[in-house]
Amino acid sequence: MITVLTYGTFDFLHVGHIRLLKRAKALGDHLIVGLSTDSFNLIKHKSAFIPYDQRKEILESIRYVDIVIPEESWEQKIQDVLSHNVDIFVMGDDWEGEFDFLKDYCQVVYLPRTQDISSSALKGQLRNG
Repeated sequence: MITVLTYGTFDFLHVGHIRLLKRAKALGDHLIVGLSTDSFNLIKHKSAFIPYDQRKEILESIRYVDIVIPEESWEQKIQDVLSHNVDIFVMGDDWEGEFDFLKDYCQVVYLPRTQDISSSALKGQLRNG
């Protein structure tokens, strides 16, 4: 069985998220999503409109996602890869090179982002009416 791992905040879930999850799942048999907790988002100077528990419930309802785990720190990734026997780590290509240190533990794949959509853009549109 090939296990794939990705991370994100997944606030304002949109088609770009779904496409990323679908492509990540297509790389293996089991997809784990590390979901940024509200407290970790504060450390990253981000805020999620939707609370962690609700974002987790939404992700768990998506057919491509097998399990959701909390992402509580930058440093946990190596331990998550090891403890979940991850074969492939996946992130959007806007993170290209940032997680290459995981290549010592698993394959690292950066997938192209869906053009013209992001949670940040959606939040901006809501703020600006």
